[in-house]
Amino acid sequence: MNLGIFAKTFSRPTLDGVLDAVGSHGLQYVQFNMICAGLPSLPPAEIPAQVAQEIGRAFGARGLVMAALSGTFNMIHPDLKERREGLRRLDLLAGAAQALGTSVITLCTGTRDPENMWRAHSENASGEAWHDLVQSLETALESARRHRVTLAIEPEVGNVMDTAAKARALLDHFRTPHLKAIMDPANLFHAGELIRMRELIDEAFEQLGNHIVLAHAKDLNADGDAGQEAAGTGVLDYDLYLANLRRVGYAGPLILHSLAEDQVERSLSFLRGKIYSPLQSHGDCR
Repeated sequence: MNLGIFAKTFSRPTLDGVLDAVGSHGLQYVQFNMICAGLPSLPPAEIPAQVAQEIGRAFGARGLVMAALSGTFNMIHPDLKERREGLRRLDLLAGAAQALGTSVITLCTGTRDPENMWRAHSENASGEAWHDLVQSLETALESARRHRVTLAIEPEVGNVMDTAAKARALLDHFRTPHLKAIMDPANLFHAGELIRMRELIDEAFEQLGNHIVLAHAKDLNADGDAGQEAAGTGVLDYDLYLANLRRVGYAGPLILHSLAEDQVERSLSFLRGKIYSPLQSHGDCR
């Protein structure tokens, strides 16, 4: 299993500086954000072909792989105009993906909170919120089909799609190869659920195992909206997580995020120890 990292982990004034920092840690796979190229995450105007190609060449020159591209915006923002603008920008980003060197764009299913797309809101559980998510995804998937990219969604306790079962419901509703799942167990635990870690992680893989296009690596030190710690510094059962990734035959990279640059080597050492330990290499370690 290969390791990768969010490009935004490294704050540098240039794209070359960001990518050199990634390579300095022996990493090959990157979840990219256009901010690292001096643009907004979702640029408001078409990305010039030359710019996209230059980014792609910068990756290729270093032997790096753009595993995914961030396309996050609040897909159920209470203001319809905000949702439409996000979808318009997502279409522009999808149009540049091939030149950038990736076919996977990550999304945030969103929240009714108007200020923070990751913050929970009491109306997230409403039928209207779910209806808006389905409508937003219908439009987003039209873009995905046209530009031949895959959209990746993940269960997250602060969002409208806050369980693996809801993610599976969306996948079953659309039944398209252009919609897949991100696995990040640190996002699965609502308040009071941490004691059910084994059950909820196993359940998430039962629901989504055949649809995982990307796996994330971070940690948590409490339940609820708390999964924002560096991998190896919290209580997530990584033996269980990695065993499940192997069980479902996941062959993609494991992408680190929610860590500071000075935590990168510690988290990499932790994950490499887990991935390459004799116990892990012989299968299920539960």
